[in-house]
Amino acid sequence: MFYRLLFYFQDFLQQAGVWPYANVFRYQTFRLALAVVTGFFVLMAFAPPVIRVLRKLRVRGGVNFDNVTVDAIYADRAATPSMGGVLIVPAVVLATALWADIANFHVILGLVTVVWLGVLGAVDDYLKIIKRSRDGLRMWEKLVFQVGLAALLAYFIYQTGDSIVLPEDGNGIALNLPFYKFPIPLGFWMFVLVSVLVVAGTSNAVNLSDGMDGLAIGSMVPPAIVFLVISYIAGRADYSSYLFLPHVPGVGELTIFCGALLGACLGFLWYNCPPAQVFMGDTGSLMLGGAIGYVAIATRQEVLLLIAGGMFVLEALSVMLQVGYFKFTRRTRGEGRKIFRMSPLHYHFQLGGWTETQTVVRFWLLGAMFAALALATLKLR
Repeated sequence: MFYRLLFYFQDFLQQAGVWPYANVFRYQTFRLALAVVTGFFVLMAFAPPVIRVLRKLRVRGGVNFDNVTVDAIYADRAATPSMGGVLIVPAVVLATALWADIANFHVILGLVTVVWLGVLGAVDDYLKIIKRSRDGLRMWEKLVFQVGLAALLAYFIYQTGDSIVLPEDGNGIALNLPFYKFPIPLGFWMFVLVSVLVVAGTSNAVNLSDGMDGLAIGSMVPPAIVFLVISYIAGRADYSSYLFLPHVPGVGELTIFCGALLGACLGFLWYNCPPAQVFMGDTGSLMLGGAIGYVAIATRQEVLLLIAGGMFVLEALSVMLQVGYFKFTRRTRGEGRKIFRMSPLHYHFQLGGWTETQTVVRFWLLGAMFAALALATLKLR
């Protein structure tokens, strides 16, 4: 918004002699820094009163992990308010709208993603709280809205395919692989399928990781930084050409969007670090995962997301392996068996003797290493 206002009042600012100073707001890197700071302090400012209201309304999801040991560990947190994502969503929207070019195609889709999944998560959290809905929305009900959003995003992004400059002088929508500089062209329906897998998969993977104080929100910081860098590079023809990345005109504005995500995550971590004063619930986790998934699609780096968000991939895989193996052994041996002590993966290590703080910090470090590896692939093409 502020970016657009500069151009509306450019003549006035020039006549007043302040244009050389105001001109700094045209630079993405400067607006990125302001987006991070704005997202952080907006959330910090509204968190105390919102947390008080959530406590007063008794907005909490309760504690039920279907495991006696884990239930006992977290019994004292049953009164901690949930649905803290209502802080994250407006912080991201406000910081993005203030410092990004709100007329930019990619920014608009990013804001749609945030609001769409934020509302979906809020409905899920609300139904859990009032206990009218089988412990919230069913998985297939969530998937309907996640798949619908992903298909919508894929449709609009595919329309811009001709303007995307691919490595090796190509054009169009393609799948780009780390360590390999030749893109794989995608048809419309294949691109829709990839988009659905990325948006729905990432959204649910972050949701699965939201089980310990600070774990999910802290683990979002490394991939947010990675795609902040990726969106900046992809938006510049010179940098993207040098690094054999697709050049996507206008996608550089997602740098500000990622900065807003980063600032909001850091601000929420202030209140979600052990011992948590508030949990973000599905309102925050579904939105954050879907938002970073959208940036991966927009920058044409869906596969790189598997590396940058490697910690979330491990969490999701642990659940799929656990459920799949349990059902398989129950069918073939008459008794379900487990691979892990408990899934998602962080509970496996906690039941193995790690404290909650050790588990959270070590998963943060693991996420940082995955992010570093993702950035390293940029020079290995």
